[in-house]
Formats: sequence, structure tokens, C-alpha cells
Amino acid sequence: MISGCLLCARPRSSSTASARPTSTRPSNPAHSWWYATVLFWRPQVALFVNEPTLLPVLMPLAPGATLLERFPSTVAAVLAMHGAPQPIIDDEMHRMREKRLAKTTNRSVTGVMTEFARLAEFYREGTSELPELARRLARVPCGPLYKRHVSPDREFDAFLRSITPANG
Repeated sequence: MISGCLLCARPRSSSTASARPTSTRPSNPAHSWWYATVLFWRPQVALFVNEPTLLPVLMPLAPGATLLERFPSTVAAVLAMHGAPQPIIDDEMHRMREKRLAKTTNRSVTGVMTEFARLAEFYREGTSELPELARRLARVPCGPLYKRHVSPDREFDAFLRSITPANG
């Protein structure tokens, strides 16, 4: 699946969420990592990027103490916005019940997050809504996806098609 909620935070944002850090990878390959960083806007925003699909999620950082508890419902809204069927969303929410923090390990995803942060700064002048800004970022071509589906929204759509039986 796309999630499993092991959050990898860049060092300066890892202190904003209250969970015990871990350095172990998920034992189930179906569980993937979400990478996180803080966008120091007013108000501050947390940017999360899913490791396999590079799908971005933006949400208010404050209150930081409840960030990890609020994260699954924000992911559910983003998945629905991208056309995920409710059973897929429900499965993701089930998988995201356990949350852990770890240090960032994938430099490629970190680079994508850096680029998303720069683009979000530019794009936010056109919209104040975080879900719409995340949708716009999901359309951006990303180097790690060039050999597959080019952008996170297309990568996520291909993921959905790969796990959803064809109607016929």
C-alpha cells in the first residue's frame, strides 16, 4: 500500500511531533514511508511526501503536538481528492494507526521535497487552500518518476489501477 505511517522527518522538523524516533524500516513491504518537513510560512505548514508515489500532502503544522494524530485524516482527504475508492482509503487509515518517527534516509525523496517546498512557495500566491496546492504539486514532473509515470498524480493513479480490479 501507499502508507503505513512511518514518518521520516528532516532534522529541524522532527522535534515538532511527539513520537519516539526509530531507525528500523517497516517489516511489511506494503508499509511505506512518508517524509516530512516544515514550511516556515505564516501559519506554518507541514509538507509530507509519500516515498513510492511522491504524492504530496500539506496540512497546518499547529498544533504540533497533534500533528501525527491529524495526519491520517488529511491523507484520507488527499487520497479521496485523487480518486481513491473508499475501501482503499479505509485500508490506509487502518495501516496508519501506528505511527513512528525516523530520520530521513532517501535523498531522492528529500530532493523532491525541497523542490516541492520551492514550488509551493511560488504556487501559494494563486491559492490559499492547502488541498488545492497539494493537488497542483502532484502534477509536477519528478525526476525519480521519469521512467514510470512522470508525476505523483499519475504514479498514484497507476498504483490505484494496479490494485483495483478492472470493471468488465
